[in-house]
Amino acid sequence: MFKFSSILLDTTDGEIISDFWTTFLPILRYILFGIIIAAAIVMIITTLMQANDSNNSLEAFTGTAQESYYSQNKGASRDAILKRITISMAVIIFVCIIIFFVSELIAGV
Repeated sequence: MFKFSSILLDTTDGEIISDFWTTFLPILRYILFGIIIAAAIVMIITTLMQANDSNNSLEAFTGTAQESYYSQNKGASRDAILKRITISMAVIIFVCIIIFFVSELIAGV
């Protein structure tokens, strides 16, 4: 009476009645795809807005690193906030892609 491909067969009339999953999974995939696109755009913008720290690599060789109030409180700076946003967008993209492909596997069975 029940196939795993999310279609319920009515044996009395012979008609196919779609259940919740056949209507929900395509909508879920569209929503996930939209979230992935939006998070990717935000991640690109925040990556481009971050400052270039190319001088920090030279400080390791020369030993001229200066400790200042700004360098000690980088957690509250603009670059730290942008870095956190970039990392969170990458995690959101990763999770949405995993859910997207799992829904593809479920719908394809």
